[in-house]
Amino acid sequence: MVKSRTAPAEAVDVADSYAVRLMQHLVVPTFVIDPKRRVVIWNRACERLTGVAASEVIGTGKHWQAFYETRRPCLADLVALDRPERLPEYYSEYAARGHNGLGFSAENWCVMPKLGNQLYLAIDAGPIHDEAGRLIAVVETLRDLTDQKRAEMALKELATKDGLTGLANRRSFDQMLSDKWARAQRTQKPLALLFVDVDHFKLFNDRHGHQSGDECLRAVAAVVSRHAGRPLDLAGRYGGEEFALILPDMDCDTACKVAEAIRCAVTALQIAHGATGAGDHVTLSVGVASHIPGGADGGPDRLLGAADEALYVAKRLGRNRVICAERVLAEFAALGREAAAVPAPARRKSA
Repeated sequence: MVKSRTAPAEAVDVADSYAVRLMQHLVVPTFVIDPKRRVVIWNRACERLTGVAASEVIGTGKHWQAFYETRRPCLADLVALDRPERLPEYYSEYAARGHNGLGFSAENWCVMPKLGNQLYLAIDAGPIHDEAGRLIAVVETLRDLTDQKRAEMALKELATKDGLTGLANRRSFDQMLSDKWARAQRTQKPLALLFVDVDHFKLFNDRHGHQSGDECLRAVAAVVSRHAGRPLDLAGRYGGEEFALILPDMDCDTACKVAEAIRCAVTALQIAHGATGAGDHVTLSVGVASHIPGGADGGPDRLLGAADEALYVAKRLGRNRVICAERVLAEFAALGREAAAVPAPARRKSA
């Protein structure tokens, strides 16, 4: 009778021992925490992935130190805490697989302090319950997707960047402008747009050649990009010798100061021009518009049209200047002209 009572316990011990050894030798990086979120298993593959030895974390809650520089929960912790609502706080891509015992899946960049590099990891974490339904452990497995993620990012960058200047290309710029316009509608804050055009660029190409023309465009793009200094700003190559700059939360006066700074910075480069009909050096004309979108405005075409018209006026008034759409008439009046004497431009731009 004694043997019959102890045999199942012995079988459980053997099974547990076998399961632990099996997990230790899995090729998949895996660690296990108990309900108090202390590490009970840290397999060899996990040691290789993180550079952290099992002896450093077993029996502790310091597993986060293998992946992050500051304390934060790992996916297994959120499973142990049953906190799916905190997934968006810590993971850019995630899936909560419900309260049916399947746990969570997520992906994110980990800084890997011990290794001194960043890895993009796909993470799965699932609970283990006893026969009574009580949580006894959480298993987290990891997959290194760094190479795939970097290749994906490189392809995405190629699809959104202008090949010559490295700025946003026309397609991505138009999409971003629509996004910023929608944001401005929600926040009811102004959205400014600059159109920057290299004066007499065709004459420049004819005189200096297309290679010098490309170098000129790269130099101007670098200046425009430097003035997109805030996180929400975006500089793009709109086409040919024309650039555009989106400046959220900025009124026309402030945007004109940015435009003037760009114009002066390019002038200071003293890129030789000298073609007949142009000045000694490359200059810019800039059209500026800013608007707080109203409910009836629809898309950003109104802003595009205003900035386009301001650029057109800047060129008609002699180039190498900044014109704000709000002050087009005043600019003509200051020169003793009537606005009617200058024909309105055809609307060339559309989102």
